[in-house]
Amino acid sequence: MFVDRVEILCQAGDGGNGCMSFRREAHVARGGPDGGDGGNGGSLFITADQNLGSLVNLTGHRHWKAESGRPGEGKLKTGKSGQDTHIYVPPGTIIRDKNQGFVLKELLQQGDSLLIAQGGKGGRGNKHFATSTDRAPRQFEEGTPGEVREVLLELKLIADVGLIGKPNAGKSTLLSRLSRATPEIADYPFTTKYPNLGAVRVGYDHDFVVADIPGLIEGAHAGVGLGHEFLRHVQRTRVFIHLVEPSPMDGSDPIENYRQIREEMRLYDPTLVERPELVVVTKSELPDAEACRDLLKEELDKPVRLISAVTGDGLAELIKEVSRLLREMDQEDEFH
Repeated sequence: MFVDRVEILCQAGDGGNGCMSFRREAHVARGGPDGGDGGNGGSLFITADQNLGSLVNLTGHRHWKAESGRPGEGKLKTGKSGQDTHIYVPPGTIIRDKNQGFVLKELLQQGDSLLIAQGGKGGRGNKHFATSTDRAPRQFEEGTPGEVREVLLELKLIADVGLIGKPNAGKSTLLSRLSRATPEIADYPFTTKYPNLGAVRVGYDHDFVVADIPGLIEGAHAGVGLGHEFLRHVQRTRVFIHLVEPSPMDGSDPIENYRQIREEMRLYDPTLVERPELVVVTKSELPDAEACRDLLKEELDKPVRLISAVTGDGLAELIKEVSRLLREMDQEDEFH
């Protein structure tokens, strides 16, 4: 089960009340105040954990509450502070204030964290209120309440490579061949209803993450079909592999299919079409594959690869090219 959007209510722990107490011991006259302070309430944090792939661990658990502080006691005993609570989410999670709508923070790296609700402060015991004129104060402070905040968590997958294309273009099959991921594969539209991730290892010292993004239809930028559920997850992708099916089952034109997806991406976010893209004609074992490759190459005036996820044709060269592109981008990032 893949979940990429949840709403949660975060409530920090309340501070414990201060204590009103007086020292009472045999043979000790006028022992004086000895009320201890209350403990601080626990705070609530949201933390990125790379072992998670979606927000499914938060479903069915909307209300999160940290532990409250214990009240102070006599003999100047301070109450125990409440334990902090950590909510773990995948890297790539955006934390947004639900009521105001603004972004609080984006958690991009392992261990990134945000204090989402501060715990209440413990109240002072009556010992603090003793003065030269009031040596037996009966005053004490109550603990302050913990913060409460309602937030919207939205996941945008962080992947090096995004597989894009029309439904049935062969994205899931290619992912299963490139990595150990096991996406659902079938010959009907929209087999993939949520992104699948897989890691591709190149040699002993390099790997990259590939995301199989759900198929796109016309009007996706406006939310039609899988719409935003597709496009949200391509925004953090560094390189696109655009898969084109040579003989679509619906009889559509492969070149027009390519143009349509590029236009949907441009309408959603113009920066997407400026990123590196490898155009690939899939299912090279089909008779129309080479002709489709040649037409696309002439139309786009750029290299177009021919592969088959079934026979393995062209996959090794594709992996090498992707790896080269990513290394060049890493070097440019280091230079800047």
